Amino acid sequence: MLEYAILLTTSPGKVTEADIGALRTAGFSDRDILDIAEVTAYYAYANRIADGLGITAEPWIPDES
Repeated sequence: MLEYAILLTTSPGKVTEADIGALRTAGFSDRDILDIAEVTAYYAYANRIADGLGITAEPWIPDES
């Protein structure tokens, strides 16, 4: 699941049916796969909007750098 989420985040055009098949083989249902894709895409979207608007993190969020 995490490998798929990373691929979807960093190289979405490289996701293939084989990647989806690997999730099914690991036991994820089609609904699970949809949920994984939606959550991954939502966080990518939200982070890009925040970054694009120059929004800074709340003071209680640790700096990851």
